[in-house]
Amino acid sequence: MNTNNFNQKLKILHVLPSLNLESGGVAQGVINITSFYEALGAKASALTMDNIEDSLSVSRCLTVHRLGKGIGGTFSYHPNMIKWLKQNVHQFDAVIIDGLWQYHDYAVYKALKNSKVPYYIFTHGMLDPWFKHKYPFKHLKKYLFWFLAQHAVLKNAKAVLFTCEDEKILARESFWPYKIREHVVGYGTTITEVAQKATSNCFYERYPELRGKRLFLFLSRINEKKGCDLLIEAFAKAAKLNNKLHLIMAGPDQTGWQADLEKLAIDYGIADQITWTGMIKNEIKWGAMKAAEVFILPSHQENFGIAVAEALAMGTPVLISDKVNIWREIKEMNAGLVESDNIEGIQKLLQGWLALSPEQKKIIQQNAIPCFEQKFDIAQAAKNLIKLIQADLKTDEISKSL
Repeated sequence: MNTNNFNQKLKILHVLPSLNLESGGVAQGVINITSFYEALGAKASALTMDNIEDSLSVSRCLTVHRLGKGIGGTFSYHPNMIKWLKQNVHQFDAVIIDGLWQYHDYAVYKALKNSKVPYYIFTHGMLDPWFKHKYPFKHLKKYLFWFLAQHAVLKNAKAVLFTCEDEKILARESFWPYKIREHVVGYGTTITEVAQKATSNCFYERYPELRGKRLFLFLSRINEKKGCDLLIEAFAKAAKLNNKLHLIMAGPDQTGWQADLEKLAIDYGIADQITWTGMIKNEIKWGAMKAAEVFILPSHQENFGIAVAEALAMGTPVLISDKVNIWREIKEMNAGLVESDNIEGIQKLLQGWLALSPEQKKIIQQNAIPCFEQKFDIAQAAKNLIKLIQADLKTDEISKSL
């Protein structure tokens, strides 16, 4: 630690490619967890490759240092990142790498190799073996990078942080050698003042034509990993039996897949029962969760599922696949339904929900908020993380004095 006084504010730097929410759940997770640092006696900063003019939804509690856009596509190489870290790392007590397989995690490893400042890694599900089975050729290329750099980055981290036991166990199956210090800190989300004040009208004012419909909400990236095609096929079967059912597909189209999905909906004859909103934010997003009868996420791989926890916090039951790593907690709390991530499983999800009695649905709905409060409030994850860093720093300080 930069000081022998452990009562002074802990200074933590998160390093990630971007804090733009359209980049995915990593950005949202960093914004959420750092919002609790101040109350826990820590100061949060972030180093990103966002441009100065980029609009970022961050709180006053998070100081953002922007290097500007990286190059090299998704690898996001930035020639000034190592230099910035070497010049500024002495200002921090710990560094947290958010995400793998990009230049930023290697840059932290190189810059801090001979530094006394420890670094930690949140993998954010990026060691899940699903990727190995789904993209075997890409996995071979990752194996080369694993031997050249990635395993060293993980091995030299003070700890590799996981959001739940399932993620930790699954990560062991992806690569070898695998020598790391594992630590589960938990994860989740927080309910902002905007979320607390939002009502379903916030959504209906933007989409008045959807009033009176039974809304099924998908809110995530339009991406193959999310099982969007399975959802449309399964929804087609259910929707043909009830024209009141309506599917909201809310999220950014990152890979250009939406056009194919829209054509699929036309082929199934349900195009008029699907609304594509693009990415929705703030009160419209929270209003959508309030308006929805259920939230659905049929992912083939989901490290945590921030939007799932957000839906529960709004009192909305969830229908998810068993590849969303928090499915056990949701099933245990009876806050939703869980099935396999194939067409039969997603059809069971929809049919199973529609077959429930009003009383059964009400019980599941009433379990949603307690499930969030007990399992997925990120305040506890922030406490666990700060406690871990403080314990490690204290241990290191004691070791130096011996």
